[in-house]
Amino acid sequence: MARGPMMTTPPDGAPLAEQPAWRQDFPIDWPQDGYVERRDFLKFLVLTSLAFTTGQFWIAIQQWLGRRDGHADVARIASTADLAVGASLVFDYPPAHGPCLLVRLGEDEFVAFSQKCTHLACAVIPRPDEGTFHCPCHEGYFDIRNGRPLAGPPKRPLPRVLLERRGSDLYAVGVEWRTV
Repeated sequence: MARGPMMTTPPDGAPLAEQPAWRQDFPIDWPQDGYVERRDFLKFLVLTSLAFTTGQFWIAIQQWLGRRDGHADVARIASTADLAVGASLVFDYPPAHGPCLLVRLGEDEFVAFSQKCTHLACAVIPRPDEGTFHCPCHEGYFDIRNGRPLAGPPKRPLPRVLLERRGSDLYAVGVEWRTV
């Protein structure tokens, strides 16, 4: 849609002949300046929607690739002598996924899970004497041996950190993502 010569007075109200040179070189019809044509608005909506959709696909692909691997770098967590039966230790594995919990359940029984609740990512607290991980945010409970939800709003189990024992040291060797 072609626009004709300036239809309104400049913002300072002075006649066009008294306007500075730059205003004469770049005449803007100020009331029409904020007007957006339907075609431009539609183009903006389509491009914005495309950007959001592309971003969501990118996030999904990254999640899929990260979960598909299941194996990450090997990282030493602790020595078995450092943890008494019933004690727990917070560690980061892999670093991009944040804190995890190592719990010694018995003399030769260790479990490790992500510390983030699968409901809203609150930190879970180990309660080995009760056999649970407790999420205080929404009263969620997980089985301490397998990470499955027992009560509350969480529907998915905690991601399990795969452990390997080398002598008296414990190593994290991967993450097992389960959906049921």
